[in-house]
Amino acid sequence: MLNSIERLLLWLRGGSLKLLTLAGLILLVWGTVSPVGTLIWWVKEGSEKLGLTKKQPKRLLPSNNSNPVATSKLNCYVIFLTGVGDFSTDRLTPGEEVFLKGLVKAHPNCAIVEDVFPYSAANVNLGSERLLAPLWNFAEESDGWLSTANVLIKIRNLWRFAISSDNRYGPVYNRGIALAIVDRMNAAQPIPQSSPEKVKIILMGTSGGAQVALAAAPYLEQWLNPKIIVVSIGGVFAGTDGFNVADRVYHLQGQKDWVEDIGGIVFSSRWAWTVSSPFNQALGDGRYTVLISGPHEHDGDRGYFGTDLVRANGISYVNLTLQKVNQLPIWPIQKRKQQ
Repeated sequence: MLNSIERLLLWLRGGSLKLLTLAGLILLVWGTVSPVGTLIWWVKEGSEKLGLTKKQPKRLLPSNNSNPVATSKLNCYVIFLTGVGDFSTDRLTPGEEVFLKGLVKAHPNCAIVEDVFPYSAANVNLGSERLLAPLWNFAEESDGWLSTANVLIKIRNLWRFAISSDNRYGPVYNRGIALAIVDRMNAAQPIPQSSPEKVKIILMGTSGGAQVALAAAPYLEQWLNPKIIVVSIGGVFAGTDGFNVADRVYHLQGQKDWVEDIGGIVFSSRWAWTVSSPFNQALGDGRYTVLISGPHEHDGDRGYFGTDLVRANGISYVNLTLQKVNQLPIWPIQKRKQQ
């Protein structure tokens, strides 16, 4: 199978038109069959896990707290959802690892959850898929000119992003993601059974992960009644889901990132004249804020999690992102730190 893929890529090497043609065909096929995986998951186990059967699933209930001292110090959860170019939550980019370690250091009272894969309703990384795992591993590990095979991962994840924003299949998919978030929150730190204040959940998504974060927010609000804050780091999102339940939505925008503009062009709910859309309602109420993060591109070495240095001040692109996130007015005052 891998030899066939390599021969195909050798043929594509001859011109970008061939690559674009193949990508278009793959997009068409994937767009047709992408919802099937979500529906199969729903039939097999989704309805029971989501509490739509007569018996309420135990997994939706927080675990009993065996460490009340540790829990008493906890005041928020940060859920990090990766971009469409990511292969697995176990294989974060070096910049993403730097970013998450910086959050852990700056905000010790927040549980950092990084093992929710936003492009699978069952929270299964691509390397764990039985049928297509060899293809995804090949695309992830190829180098040189063969590294263009990584576009297959992006195409696959883009269709999961599309499902999340679709009003037909999205509700099933987004419930699955929300369930995975609750499950991994509880694994990172048992969710408090009772607290004088609402549990704060900070959903932090980059690229397509921002859409998935927003779309999961209504179900988290329904199940846990938390205070929800969404931080979009160069995110692309529809503008329909999540804005009605999020306390605040912050969008960090890079000066050289043209990809994040796509959401405002493609999705009508973000057009200025759709004044009744959830996005525009949040914008008018002051619950949606756009902040310039710096000279970031969408991804790569000069992206939000890039490790190159910004010439103007000598700080790396990822540390500049971390600095901007830490300056947001979403953290407990006594725990906020400057970079």
